[in-house]
Amino acid sequence: MADELLRNKGFARNRDPEEPAEAYALEEAIARNVRELRLQTGVSVAEMAARVGISKAMLSKIENAQTSCSLGTLARLAQGLDVPVTSLLRGAEAERPAAFVQAGRGTPIVRNGTQVGHEYQLLGGLRGEHKRLECLHVTLSEKSETYPLFQHPGTEFIYMLEGVMDYSHSRSVYRLTPGDSLQLDGEGAHGPTDLVETPIRFLSVIAFPDSTV
Repeated sequence: MADELLRNKGFARNRDPEEPAEAYALEEAIARNVRELRLQTGVSVAEMAARVGISKAMLSKIENAQTSCSLGTLARLAQGLDVPVTSLLRGAEAERPAAFVQAGRGTPIVRNGTQVGHEYQLLGGLRGEHKRLECLHVTLSEKSETYPLFQHPGTEFIYMLEGVMDYSHSRSVYRLTPGDSLQLDGEGAHGPTDLVETPIRFLSVIAFPDSTV
């Protein structure tokens, strides 16, 4: 069960600021590959440690990227898993994507509310194996008599930064103030119903499912 949780949630550990980031990327790749290959063989940490000739505690640290492997240990791990050493390094050279946007440099986009004084700035998004993540900075600066309702696949997360608004989703209405958050199913009709205190600023993060990539 612990191995399953680690595989699903990843791992975290302290980092020495003197160590280059590349060293940690290598440790993470080895940890991920050793753990996945061991699980594929159906053996426990204790059984694999005994097969390789290292302690259970050491193997646990390797699988959690909490220690560096010597070349000798790496070779024994590969032998115990019956794979070439290169299989344990797979993915270490891969560049992982990130999206950095400087303050005020978000890309303006047009949405249904743009014509009534609403501003939407795209703060970047990741695609591919990450499905699709869309991050928006929304500013509502004017009150109007009509407000657009949105529906889309996936899950949306809203975090209030400034102002007060009533926000509806499906059959419920939520009063959102700075620091409040709302996570909702995008298939339900949602949007602001009353701009109580303007200007209103909030972050909207939408995670789209595979089918919309």
